[in-house]
Amino acid sequence: MSNIEDKVNGNLYQVAESAGRVEAYVPSNCPQNHASNITPLANGDLLCVWFSGTQEGIADISIYMSRLNAGETKWSEAVKLSEDPTRSEQNPILFPAPDGKLWLLYTAQKSGNQDTAIVRYRISEDNGYTWGPIETLFDTPGTFIRQPVVVLDNGEWLVPIFYCTVTPGKKWVGDDDTSAVKISADSGKTWTEYPVPNSTGCVHMNVEKLSDGTLLALYRSRWADNIYMSRSEDNGRTWTQPVPIELPNNNSSIQFTKLNNGHLAIVFNNINAEKCTERRASLYDEIEDEEEQVTPAPEPEESRPNQKTAFWGAPRAPMTIAISEDNGNTWPYIKNIEVGDGYCMTNNSKEKLNREYSYPSIKQTPDGKIHVTFTYFRQAIKYVCVSEDWVKG
Repeated sequence: MSNIEDKVNGNLYQVAESAGRVEAYVPSNCPQNHASNITPLANGDLLCVWFSGTQEGIADISIYMSRLNAGETKWSEAVKLSEDPTRSEQNPILFPAPDGKLWLLYTAQKSGNQDTAIVRYRISEDNGYTWGPIETLFDTPGTFIRQPVVVLDNGEWLVPIFYCTVTPGKKWVGDDDTSAVKISADSGKTWTEYPVPNSTGCVHMNVEKLSDGTLLALYRSRWADNIYMSRSEDNGRTWTQPVPIELPNNNSSIQFTKLNNGHLAIVFNNINAEKCTERRASLYDEIEDEEEQVTPAPEPEESRPNQKTAFWGAPRAPMTIAISEDNGNTWPYIKNIEVGDGYCMTNNSKEKLNREYSYPSIKQTPDGKIHVTFTYFRQAIKYVCVSEDWVKG
């Protein structure tokens, strides 16, 4: 699509050729917009948070939020919620806590070095209209988040994390990332960590409570082969080793949610790297940062004969939604939300060469509507509202 800027006005509209589908482009004035998360509030409002600025990894990247008030037909103008001139602030999450407070969690990293990331938070007591001070939640360098917080049946809070790790003297490229969960029994005051065994390469861990009381986790794969899965039967203390499922993955983010009827819905790119010929060295384009330490280039793949290396550059399209009726064992209902070539060999939004649909978020509201947001060409956040019948139709 050309002239994306003309669409980024927040107005909801019915898609003429697709009955039951409503769309909008969330307002933003920044060149790059990425990594959204959508969150329904108890009062019926929808909140969307994402990161925005010049380019991922640059210190002008900050967290923004827009609101779709219950009953209204336009997303609000974006409001900036963070601003650290020394770090790129990314991957925001909103968490409506059981006590009525609204938490904002996000990462803050130096330049394109994800191994420097820490996790920060703010708390709102009025559904996101005003916010308390910025604090640090997890201060271990390399701690990253992407997926929603889960309130367990015993009242504990679970935050999925992944660690961006590097060999000393090397630059982060994603080859050695691993997953874990942090669990708090005191409403976020203290946290205990539980690692996922043999999870190297499995990141963006997304956890949902199933109807049988167990936990299901789905993962993005650094290897760009398949979505991976693991399960826990003890409230997240122990996890099975991640194994691939039938759905592909292109080393880009996914998200799934449990629907009101117990079914699962996932949004993802229905493609992997199997037939890709182009490949990037890492997630980031060259980023100029006078404070960034000069580090050697990553080792070529042949120098890691017994280790996998992260695959960057697989197309990020189509954007697809799928439904499972058996707790994630099979996904028989699959439908594309957006189709394109998914070109993502650059994330420089100033040049407007990127054509990815990526980093989806999905939630269902009590009225049965399924709400999805995702990155559109790295220039905008697109909102799509459908139903389970729309997916199956």
